[in-house]
Amino acid sequence: MPSCPECENELDIDVDEVEEGDVVACEECGTEYEVVGVEPLELARVEENLEEDEDAPFEEEEEE
Repeated sequence: MPSCPECENELDIDVDEVEEGDVVACEECGTEYEVVGVEPLELARVEENLEEDEDAPFEEEEEE
């Protein structure tokens, strides 16, 4: 079972129930990971700044 690099908590992921592109979160610290491969299981940390970048154009429009 993989562990979270941030807090070293074991990630409870059932490989049979996840697909590539799914997002899973660490129950301990809340860090999110995207499933990039299922055999073997590969995870990539979801970048938080991507969400902020997506929201930025809407904030600029509201200010104008």
